Amino acid sequence: MAEIVLPQLGETVTEGTITRWFKQPGEFVEENEPLYEVSTDKVDTEVPADSAGQVAEILVAEGETVEVGTLLAKLHQKDAGGAGDAKGAARDAEVTPESGLSAPEVARAAPSTAPEPVARAAAATPVISTPTAITPATLVPASPVVRRLLRKHGLDPKAIQGTGPKGRITRKDVEAAIAGVSQRASVGSLQSEATAGGAAAASAAASSAAAGDTAVASTALESTIVPLSRIRLATAEHMLRSKATSPHVLTAVEVDFENVEKVRQAHRADWKQEEGFSLTYLPFIARAVCDALDDYPHINASIEGENLLVHRSINLAVAVDLDFQGLLAPVLRGAEDLRLRAIARKVVDLSRRARAKKLSPDELSGGTFTLTNPGQWGTMMQFPIINQPQVAILSTDGIKRKPVVVTDADGGESIAIHSVGVLALAWDHRAFDGAYVAAFLDELRKIIQVRNWEEELA
Repeated sequence: MAEIVLPQLGETVTEGTITRWFKQPGEFVEENEPLYEVSTDKVDTEVPADSAGQVAEILVAEGETVEVGTLLAKLHQKDAGGAGDAKGAARDAEVTPESGLSAPEVARAAPSTAPEPVARAAAATPVISTPTAITPATLVPASPVVRRLLRKHGLDPKAIQGTGPKGRITRKDVEAAIAGVSQRASVGSLQSEATAGGAAAASAAASSAAAGDTAVASTALESTIVPLSRIRLATAEHMLRSKATSPHVLTAVEVDFENVEKVRQAHRADWKQEEGFSLTYLPFIARAVCDALDDYPHINASIEGENLLVHRSINLAVAVDLDFQGLLAPVLRGAEDLRLRAIARKVVDLSRRARAKKLSPDELSGGTFTLTNPGQWGTMMQFPIINQPQVAILSTDGIKRKPVVVTDADGGESIAIHSVGVLALAWDHRAFDGAYVAAFLDELRKIIQVRNWEEELA
C-alpha cells in the first residue's frame, strides 16, 4: 500500500489546498499520470502519481487546505506482473458480514491512531446526507460550495439536473431548486387557507404569491456570486501590498518597430517551421531590455529595507494570462546570457507550462524585472503594478501601422507607414528619479530601432 502525501512544492510553501482529484477510489492511475491538483499561494499544480496502482482511499477532500507532509490518499500498487496488491484491493473492498461495511469503511470507523495532521485531514472529509464514509456512489459532481448549499437546504442532489460539464451541478442549478421549493411551499400554504375560507380568493392569492416568488427568484438569479479563487486572492493581496509599499510612477515612450517588423516578416515562415511557434515582438523587446539594463542596472534591482539591492543577473519574469482566470509571472533566469532565439524558446516553454499547471513554485520566485504583454489585445498603454520587491515593470502594448516622419541621410523628411507601439514602465520612486528612467527608456528605444536584428537571428 503506497501513501500519497502532500509534497514540498517550493522552498517557501508550507501548505496547499486540494482543488481537484482526477481519480476516485477504485479507479486506476498510471505512473506520472496526474492524480490531483493542488493550489498554493504561488501556483496551481497538477501532481502526478509516483507509481501505478488503484486508488484505495482518499483522506483529504477537494477544498481542504492541509500542511506539507499530510497524508492525502492511499494507493494499491501494481507489482511487476501487473497484479500484486490488486488482490489485496479486492479483499479490502469486500463487505464484512459483522458490520455490513467494506474494510476501508471499517478502518475509517475505528478510533484513529494516526498522527494529528493525518487525523485532522481524515476528519475533514465531508459527509453527504448520512454519516457513512464517502464512496464514488455518494460523491456529488459539484464544487464544495455547491455541496454546502445542498446540505444547508436539505436538497437531494439526485433530484437536480446539473447543467455544468458532464452533468456537474452548478450554483445556479441549486439556486433554481431552492426557488422552486420556496414557491411550492407558498402555494401549498395558501391552498390550505382556501379549503378553510374561500377557494377563489385563496387561488388568486396563491397565483400572486407564486408570481411574487418567481420574481424574487428571478431577481436573485440576476446576479451570481463567484467565489474568488486562491490565485485571485493571492493576486489581490500582492497588488494591494505593492500599491501600499511603492510610490508608483509611469513613464512611457513611443517606439518605431519597423526595423523589427522587416526581420519578422522575412523570417516568420522559416521560424514557425523550425520552432513550432510564431515569431512575435516579445523576444525582441526582452533581448533589448537585457542590454539596456546592463547600462542602467539600478532598474534591475529590489528594495531591501533602506538599501537598493542591485542584481548582477537578470531574472526576467514574464506575465502569463491563464485564460482570464489569473495571472502568473514565471521567471527566465540568467536572461542576460541568452540570445533572441533562446529567449523566445524559454518564454514559450514557461507560458505553456504555466497554462498547463506544470510549473513548480520555485519557477515563480526570484524575478528581478518583469515584462507584461497586454499588447496582443491592441492596448494603447497600460499602467502595470510593480511585482514586489522589484522596482520596475515594463508593459509592452499594441503595435500598429501608423504614419511617421522619417529622415533620410541628407536630412530630408518624408511621411512613411511604420509599425509603432508604446513601451510603458511603472517604477518605484524610492529607487531612482524620472531622469534615470527616461534615459533607460531612451536607450531601450534606440536598441530596438537600430540594432541589426538580422544578425541576431543568424
